[in-house]
Amino acid sequence: MADIPIADPLYLTTALRRAGVLGDVAVRDVAVESDRPTLVSRIVRLRLEYDGDRGGAPASIILKTAHPERITTGWEGGRNEVAFYRDVATAMSPGMVPRCFEAHADEAAKSWHLLLEDLTDSHMIMGPWPLPPSLAQCERIVEARARFHAAWWDEPRLGVSVGVRRDAGMVERTMRDFSVHYARFADRLGDDLSSEQRALYERFQASTATLIARYETRRNLTITHNDAHVWNCFMPRDGGGDVRLFDWDGWRIGVGASDLAYMMAVHWYPERRRRMEQALLDRYHTTLAECGVRGYDRQMLDDDYRLAVLWQIASPVWHAAYDIPPVIWWNNLQRVVMAVDDLGCREWLA
Repeated sequence: MADIPIADPLYLTTALRRAGVLGDVAVRDVAVESDRPTLVSRIVRLRLEYDGDRGGAPASIILKTAHPERITTGWEGGRNEVAFYRDVATAMSPGMVPRCFEAHADEAAKSWHLLLEDLTDSHMIMGPWPLPPSLAQCERIVEARARFHAAWWDEPRLGVSVGVRRDAGMVERTMRDFSVHYARFADRLGDDLSSEQRALYERFQASTATLIARYETRRNLTITHNDAHVWNCFMPRDGGGDVRLFDWDGWRIGVGASDLAYMMAVHWYPERRRRMEQALLDRYHTTLAECGVRGYDRQMLDDDYRLAVLWQIASPVWHAAYDIPPVIWWNNLQRVVMAVDDLGCREWLA
């Protein structure tokens, strides 16, 4: 396993002892059970053998590291996910995300890796893409998102010891970068980007001050996932509620409804979205309240959701800029623009 230097018995012994899950025995042998690339990372399942009784130590773990072809371009996302497991996951009650045994990033080498709990036997990923999950499964996912958001709702550590609050300068730089990427995006699509869609993007870029006003209230904010499609959830095989959220390379401080907008408005066609959207927003709001969130009524959620849907028109542009395949962002573009019109989201545009 020369190309996976971390899959070394001595290294893993040290890491697991440091994580507090391994006693006096040591890892004797490591075998690669699976090795699959995703769009931006590499996921390796490692089977571990010990030189004695392993006790509560894991029989297998998941190594997540950079995609071999995106080692440089994927550095920021990898570093962000390491920060999530180092700063966020360790400050939470267990059971919302996979347990992390080691999160490491090397700034000089632009390398990173995670050693994660292997949930293969107890959980499954929704599939096959792009078929959507059932309503019951969506309800469990939305409840899990709400529990996570509630855990960080207006938490005093946000922007202090956990995460970074975006200031006006950061937003200005982001929108300036977006304008560059959008110009390339529009040139690439030519006539395939309609005049109506072009007008929407032009008004969107002219409305930054209005669009960020909600964020600048600094109220009812939380940690958001920002890639919250249903395939970034581990669903329990027994059908229970032990949903685990993963793939945290894009997390940030933001408005919780943005994760719901990404899940539904970006990925669902109008018929399904109209049929399920309000019921799932109701379920999300109810779960927030059950978890102790106060002063955030159902109308506030509805307003946040519609504004978040408008913000999501930026996602296809960013995805194209990061070389995500068109089969993903092209369909997302069509769906989210339909949602903007369906939900009357243009009212926030200058």
